[in-house]
Amino acid sequence: MLTAAQVLAENNFGDTRTGGLAGPMGLFLILLLAAATILLIRNMNSRLRRLPDRFPQQTGPADPARVEAAVVDPTDGTGGRDSSAPGPNGHQQHRNG
Repeated sequence: MLTAAQVLAENNFGDTRTGGLAGPMGLFLILLLAAATILLIRNMNSRLRRLPDRFPQQTGPADPARVEAAVVDPTDGTGGRDSSAPGPNGHQQHRNG
């Protein structure tokens, strides 16, 4: 009769196969990830080199009155309800027709 120690000491975890592939497969995945990282870094560096040294300054209108004149009323005086606004239950209502 087997004792509990003998049952636990027995190796029945599925790794008794000779010539396992865990080592070579792990090495392959590490090398694949390293190559992908190197290619991504090279691509990012080439994109960064194409950017200008400085971006042009974005200047707005100097007169504050012109800023207010540039604002347009989105309703355009119609006072109608926007059809893209959510309905009363939080979902958009669509008209079929």
